[in-house]
Amino acid sequence: MSSLAWIDFDEVERQRALRIMALLDEREGRDELGLGSIRDSIADHLFPGTSTIQTRLRYMLFVPWIMRTLEHRDLAAAQLRSEARALEVRLADALKAGGEQYGIIGRDAGARLQRLPSSVYWSGLGAWRIRTFPGSVDSLFASLPALTRRRHPVDLDGLAEGGNVDPVWARTLPAAPADLLQKTTFRLTTEEAQFIVDRLLNAQAGSLISFLAREAVEVDCDYIWAHPRLAEFPHFARRLVHHGEIFSQIMHGAALLYNMTLSELRGRDDWTKEYGRRIAAWSEEIQPTLARGWSLDEFWDVIKHPGHSIRPAAKRFVTEWLELVAGSAPQIAALPSARRLVEMRERQLKTTQSRYLNRSVRDRWTGASGVNRLTFRWHQARSHLKDLIDAS
Repeated sequence: MSSLAWIDFDEVERQRALRIMALLDEREGRDELGLGSIRDSIADHLFPGTSTIQTRLRYMLFVPWIMRTLEHRDLAAAQLRSEARALEVRLADALKAGGEQYGIIGRDAGARLQRLPSSVYWSGLGAWRIRTFPGSVDSLFASLPALTRRRHPVDLDGLAEGGNVDPVWARTLPAAPADLLQKTTFRLTTEEAQFIVDRLLNAQAGSLISFLAREAVEVDCDYIWAHPRLAEFPHFARRLVHHGEIFSQIMHGAALLYNMTLSELRGRDDWTKEYGRRIAAWSEEIQPTLARGWSLDEFWDVIKHPGHSIRPAAKRFVTEWLELVAGSAPQIAALPSARRLVEMRERQLKTTQSRYLNRSVRDRWTGASGVNRLTFRWHQARSHLKDLIDAS
C-alpha cells in the first residue's frame, strides 16, 4: 500500500502531493504517457483553482464555514484537526438530509473518509482569495490561537477593498446558514454566488473561468473549444483554447495506440479490434488539423505556467509524435517507429511497473487507460458555472 507523508510542505508542494495521492487511488492512472504537466499548465491558465477531484461549487463556502466554527475554540492543533474532521464528516450527512445524492464528498465512506473536502478545495480557496491565510490546513490549526487574538493583518487584497480583513478568510465571506450541519444543499444563494464571482474577478481577472462566471450563460458542450461563445473569449484564452484543442486531438492518438498495443500483448482480439477502429476514426479526424499547421514553438510559449515545469523528455515525446503523425497518420497503428515511441515513453515513466515489461502488472490492466481526450478540467469548471447560474 502506497502512502505519502509530510511535516509541513509549502502549499504548492502539498497540493502536488494530494494530486499524486488522487492518482494512486484511481483504478486506472490517467497520465500514462507523462503529459500531466502540459495538461495542468493549460488547465490552470483557463480554470485556476479547479481540480479534477472537486465536485460542487458550494464546498468553496462549506470549508470556510466549518473552519470558522473552530476559530475561538481553545484547543491544541491536534484537537482542532480532529474536530474539523468530525464536522466535515457531518457535512456529508447534512447534504444527504437536504436531499442531495451526487457530488457529496464522503457520501458512502462516512467516518472512514480519507480525502476531506478541505484538502480537495484548499488550493482553490487560496487561488480565488476566499482564503487569505497562506499556509496549509495543518499550519492553520497550529496558528489559530494566535490568529484569533489579532484580527488586523496586513493584506493587500483587503486594503484595496478598504478596512481590515479576517486573517484567514475574505472579509466579505457570507455568513453560514444556522442549520448548516443539520440539513443543507448545494444550491447557492444569490449573495453567495455574487461573492464567488467577485472573488474570481478580484483574484483571477484574466482567466477564462472569471469571464464565463461574469457572463453567466449556461452551455452544454463536452469540450471548451465547442463553446458557442468561443469567438467572444478574451484573446489569450481563445488562443490557449485553440492550442489546447489541437494538443488534445493529436495526443489522443498516442493514448489509443498505447491501449491497442497492450490489448495485443494481453491477447485480447476484441479490445485490439475496437482500438484499431478508434485509431482509424482518429486518423481521419486529424487530417484537417494537420492541414492547418501547428506551431509547437508557439504552443510551448503560450502554455508556460509558473506552477508547472514541463520536462524536456515530455517536449521531445510530443515533438516526435507530431512528426510521425504528420507524415503517416493513416498508417500510425502499424508504424514500428510510432509503437516504439509510445512503448519507450511508458517504460521510461513506469520503469519496473511498465505494463510492457511487467506481465503481472499488465495482467491486472482492465482494458482502458487514459483513453478519453484531454479536456483541461472543463467538466469541473462547467459544473461550477452551472452552480453559479442556478443560484437562488
